[in-house]
Amino acid sequence: MKENQEKIYRDLINKYNFDKNQKAVINYGLKEGLDVTWYANPEFNYFQMEQIRFGLENKVNVSIYARPEFDYRKMSVIRIGLEKGLNVSYYAIPEFNREQMVEIYYGLEDKIDVSIYAKPEFDEHQMNEIRLGICKDLDISIYARPEFSWPQMKQIRLGLENKINVELYLNPSIDWQEMKEIRLELQGNKK
Repeated sequence: MKENQEKIYRDLINKYNFDKNQKAVINYGLKEGLDVTWYANPEFNYFQMEQIRFGLENKVNVSIYARPEFDYRKMSVIRIGLEKGLNVSYYAIPEFNREQMVEIYYGLEDKIDVSIYAKPEFDEHQMNEIRLGICKDLDISIYARPEFSWPQMKQIRLGLENKINVELYLNPSIDWQEMKEIRLELQGNKK
C-alpha cells in the first residue's frame, strides 16, 4: 500500500470500530484505487460494503444505492440493474423488498412499462402476474388492482389468455379456487 493509502486506512480504522471483514474490504478497495469513502462507514455491514465496492469497480453510480436502508440483497439488484443500463429509479426505493425489486428488474429487462406495477401496494407475486400479463399483451387493467390476491390475478390472467369472459368471476370477494373452477368450466375442461 502506498503511504497515502496507509494513512487513509489507519485514519478510518482508528475512527471506527470495523470488524476484520470490513477492514479487509476497505483495505482491498484502497489497494485497487477505489474511493472507499462510499462504503467505509460503520452503518454498512461487510456484505453491503462489498456491493458498493463491486459497483465502484464496475463504474456505476453507487450513490443510488450506497445507503444503509438498502440491505446487501437489495443493493445487489440495484447494482446489477445499473450495470445493465436499466432505469433503476423504478425500484431503488427502500419500501420495496428484494423480490419486488427483482420483478421490476425483470420488467425493465423485458422492456415493458413497469410503472403499472412498480408500486409498494403490490407484493412480488402480484407484480409477477401483472408482468406476465403485460408480456402476453393482455388487458391487465382488468386485474392490476391491489384488492386482487396474486392467485386471483393468476386465474384472471389465465382466463384472458384463454379468451374467456372473465367478467363472470372478476370480483375480489370470490376465492381464487372458486375463480379457477369457474374459469375451467368456461374453458370447457375440468383440470
